[in-house]
Amino acid sequence: MLRRQARERREYLQRRAREQQQQRQRERRESLRRALDENRLLPTELRHEALALQKELEFDFEAPGGGTGDSQDDEYRWAGLEPPKVMVTTSRDPSSRLRLFVKELCLLLPGARRMNRGRAELGALVGACRAAGVTDLLVVHETRGRPDGLTVSHLPHGPTAHFTLSGAVLRQEVGGLGGAPLAAPHLLLLRLDSTLGKRVGTILKHLFPVPRPDSRRVVTFANEDDVILVRNHVYRRRGRTVELEEVGPRFQLRPYLIRLGTLEQGDTADVEWRWHPYTATAPKRRLLSAT
Repeated sequence: MLRRQARERREYLQRRAREQQQQRQRERRESLRRALDENRLLPTELRHEALALQKELEFDFEAPGGGTGDSQDDEYRWAGLEPPKVMVTTSRDPSSRLRLFVKELCLLLPGARRMNRGRAELGALVGACRAAGVTDLLVVHETRGRPDGLTVSHLPHGPTAHFTLSGAVLRQEVGGLGGAPLAAPHLLLLRLDSTLGKRVGTILKHLFPVPRPDSRRVVTFANEDDVILVRNHVYRRRGRTVELEEVGPRFQLRPYLIRLGTLEQGDTADVEWRWHPYTATAPKRRLLSAT
């Protein structure tokens, strides 16, 4: 079993590296094509290989359907064919508020199950989830009884995304609520249109199953200044108007690290992206949106 997992992981990383190399080559050819079409100087980094790239352009064609034939992460290639199997757990010795927040997080994610952490190590935890066919493992962290961190690890090979969690408001604190809706929700991903934003949106949206067309529930992931606002609503139609009712829970997420491995690999996994808040241009950048 361990040898098979190591082989699958090695093949996965090799396939991903090959796709990234092909993507960089496509970007260089597209840059050369634009320069030739606009009759302007070639970019400096392409002048030494311009002739070779021009020969490749003669055989370059678009894949059927407008795609390139590959994906950023083939772990999500078959997503949507079967509902995801999500497991939610906490750090050790959770407080009562964290237990309640995890319970409501399982209501937010249809089909998610809660697992008591106990004294289990991360390796045993991830191994048990793999054996049970779990697709995503969520670990919620806290500081002094306040939920402040969320880790999403996609199984069996990754990626693993780390978020800071803030502003957690429980269902009973929202007020005026009935029963918890359990239908699979429609998803709204607002202003997550940069390369990183699409990557984070892919990780988050595949925690939810495909909804039915008549579902009256909506979960929104709205980006505001690189902070993702998470809201859960139900709606009903009254004539030509639509009424929204927030059912909670409510919280904010901010990504700060994405690794290519799973949770138990820790620092040994390759870093795909890391937030650098102390650079000179950090206050001016918008990472999750293209504008």
